[in-house]
Amino acid sequence: MDNRGMRISARADYAVRAALELAAAGDEASLKAEAIAAAQGIPHKFLEGILGDLRRGGLVISQRGGKGGYRLARPADSIAIADVIRVADGPLVSVRGVRPPELAYCGPAETLLPLWIAVRANVRKILDEVTLAHVAAAELPDEVLSLAEDPKAWTNP
Repeated sequence: MDNRGMRISARADYAVRAALELAAAGDEASLKAEAIAAAQGIPHKFLEGILGDLRRGGLVISQRGGKGGYRLARPADSIAIADVIRVADGPLVSVRGVRPPELAYCGPAETLLPLWIAVRANVRKILDEVTLAHVAAAELPDEVLSLAEDPKAWTNP
């Protein structure tokens, strides 16, 4: 069985899970990296690097000291899942490490370009629409739920 489809990296998965812990804690609460790592089963050292990237990307704020820790820089309903993934991992969809608009094909492969762009547009539509607040509250948009409920969503053809 081959598992080489579109991938969400461990780094992106951990970043989203850490951001969700912060979203669930509330706008004013700070969480220590150790607490986030323990709650989500994320290696602490790996998480520290991810939190640093999220801080540099403007998504989290860190504070030192006894009452220090991390918190979201903006309300959870204004941070899309795509924002977190982009900061942690870069572009949402690329082909061979290149964004689809930078590709060129010829002959029978020429129509691949609009196909790759459509794939990218659909991934972006979902991940830009769904916020940390949606996921933390278990209130995904109806369009996302209907896609997830399709019995073919996780099966190989």
